[in-house]
Amino acid sequence: MADEQSPSGTPGLPGGGSVAVFDREGKETGQLQLPEAIFGTPVNAAVLHQAVRRQQANERQGTHDTKTRGEVSGGGKKPWKQKGTGRARQGSTRAPQWRHGGVVFGPHPRSYEQKMPRKQRRAALRAALSAKHQEGAVRVIEELALEEPKTRVLVELFDQMGAGARTLLIIREHDLNLEKSTRNLVSVKTILVGNLNPSDVLIADTIVFTRTSLDDLEGWLGASPPVTGRGFAPGEPRSSAKRAFETSEGAGGASETS
Repeated sequence: MADEQSPSGTPGLPGGGSVAVFDREGKETGQLQLPEAIFGTPVNAAVLHQAVRRQQANERQGTHDTKTRGEVSGGGKKPWKQKGTGRARQGSTRAPQWRHGGVVFGPHPRSYEQKMPRKQRRAALRAALSAKHQEGAVRVIEELALEEPKTRVLVELFDQMGAGARTLLIIREHDLNLEKSTRNLVSVKTILVGNLNPSDVLIADTIVFTRTSLDDLEGWLGASPPVTGRGFAPGEPRSSAKRAFETSEGAGGASETS
């Protein structure tokens, strides 16, 4: 199935890890092989879920606040004497059971920030991009430069590319004319490749990369050497590598601590 070519009339559908490349007019000019290390990885649902939940949590301001009985104004006088009235004893009109009283166990300002290792964050982004590539939602466009803001040009371009209802446009660097052209399009979101995140990728129906942004993405999200321990070579037995490390250390070799 992976070797089948994309059916005609369905632009951008992956065939063997490749996607369609479009020009500024929205015409398909060829096919581009996507990096397997980014768009061909297994989709780890658990890591992807954790990354999205983390992003949503970190977006919360955490400024909610309620007043306790000690923070509510008033209530300093005992409403009636302790005994002899036949009523329940009360010490303040700002106790929680009173109207206009304080709130018990209410929310107070706090941080919702969640930590996540960098490798897991990047693995989640690779999983999101791979899932979208499997759905045939990835497009690549040649450099898109506008002399002036023109929303109509981008609307026609996305229509020609067969973009879905929600489009994510990924660019390499800030382009004022391009960003102004998409600003009043509710269905289009423009972000820098350095700000790419799993949440925006999953929400979008179509993901459009520029060639330069795709090159930058491959540069920082591509395959990295596997971590096998304390400087041990991949495939080398840990015992022999450890002995070699101790031998060099005993001979006065300096080891990195960073």
